[in-house]
Amino acid sequence: MKFKTLDYYKFKDKRVLLRSDLNSEVYNGSISMNDRISESSRTIKELILKGASVVVLAHQGRPGKEDFTSLEEHSKLLKKFVKIKFVKDIIGEDAVNEIENLKFGEAILLENVRFLEEEFKPSVHNKMVEVLSDHFDFYVNDAFSVCHREQTSIVSFPKKLKSCIGRTMERELKNLDKIKIKDCLFILGGAKEDNIILLKNDNVLTCGIFGQLCMISRGFNFGAQNEFLKKDIEVVEELKKINFTAETPIDFAVKVGNERFELDLEDFPSEYDAYDIGEKTIKEYIKRIKNVKAIFMKGPAGFAEDARFAKGTAALLKAIANSKAKKVLGGGQLSSALKRLKISEKKFDYISLSGGATVHYLAGRKLPGLEALKKV
Repeated sequence: MKFKTLDYYKFKDKRVLLRSDLNSEVYNGSISMNDRISESSRTIKELILKGASVVVLAHQGRPGKEDFTSLEEHSKLLKKFVKIKFVKDIIGEDAVNEIENLKFGEAILLENVRFLEEEFKPSVHNKMVEVLSDHFDFYVNDAFSVCHREQTSIVSFPKKLKSCIGRTMERELKNLDKIKIKDCLFILGGAKEDNIILLKNDNVLTCGIFGQLCMISRGFNFGAQNEFLKKDIEVVEELKKINFTAETPIDFAVKVGNERFELDLEDFPSEYDAYDIGEKTIKEYIKRIKNVKAIFMKGPAGFAEDARFAKGTAALLKAIANSKAKKVLGGGQLSSALKRLKISEKKFDYISLSGGATVHYLAGRKLPGLEALKKV
């Protein structure tokens, strides 16, 4: 299915509501420059150069999570690429005044759209849609990574405004369409439950928190960490319902004091938490990487932000980079890991900025955000 792009419409002297993806890793309470911010700036800049006034909607984190923060810091990073003003409001009087006074060729970023309850109650009669839609000529969705979510800023505006996709979304779809699922080795890490839908494939290696949850669903007891992972009990229950053949780690690296220490499976349950896959798992997974035609890796193998526990992620990424297979990475965490580990992005065929949406797309699922755009 082909979608309308920025090439389809004339944007001179038009008002554009742009949904971008600025969602970033929060480490020690702050965010740093990343590909989602730099890539999003391209669409913003192009629309400005085309003569449009641009109002950006975006999110950061999920309600209740530590990374659920304001977008003020994001705006400061965006300013390195494009002139943009941050407005600490979304649909209130301040936001409306800023939107009405915005000149063509200018841009503003509104506050974290998930601060509003309306974001989670999609409808054309939603207050967010009613307040904002009358102020715009076009809606542009450049947030592929959120297209698997049925949320107001993703699915409701195409019902009210002429719509198209942005450049980041366009690149994502074009590159993901080149992946042939039947030839692919999937390496699923990180902590997102979206990975579950790819477990139906025969060629799957698991790691990260997701790998641990797969093991718990099969009855494995990590010890102290089982208690911590109780917060993901719904994922475990979902995993118990399916018959999956995915491979799970055969050893782990735990934190003892301030040191990395390796434990075999028979050493569990343990009082120490697992932060990374171990040496034996790394060697086994690398063997698999060397003998496939295509590889898709999503999410880190461990707590890659900490150098002591980045070993698994680094080893797998280096093995993939040196492989002759078609190589695709998914999710912002791996993109950030490449920079920290100083692994060249040029060694990969494509690095998707999306995690869950990419998984849904590769699994052939319908994405609400894309379905909404098909109808315009």
